[in-house]
Amino acid sequence: VQLQASGGGLVQGGDSLRLACVASGRTLSRYTMGWFRQVPGKEREFVAAITWTGGGIYYANSVKGRFIIAKNNANYTTSLEMNSLKPEDTAIYYCAATQEGSLGLATLATNYRYWGQGTRVTVSS
Repeated sequence: VQLQASGGGLVQGGDSLRLACVASGRTLSRYTMGWFRQVPGKEREFVAAITWTGGGIYYANSVKGRFIIAKNNANYTTSLEMNSLKPEDTAIYYCAATQEGSLGLATLATNYRYWGQGTRVTVSS
């Protein structure tokens, strides 16, 4: 399975960006998809996750109310719409896939088997 993340860029505070993650090699229709982010010198941080049905969604408190995760099993795409961006959202964003069905456990990076290469998001103040 290969995951390809895209959509990052340089924006100003308050702007929006939409990240996309496309899967290939195997259908991920029964996988929970997650987004994580990482800044140099820090651990990878959970951002959001969505179950394979799309019926379960979980956000980190830091992005709740600003970010929206969505999943389209028909075209193997998971998106992360990021609104009201802040400088502290600056990071490399990674999409990942896990067979873990529990959203609580889906917040842990170690539970993810497949990872995309990351896309950089920079938010200026």
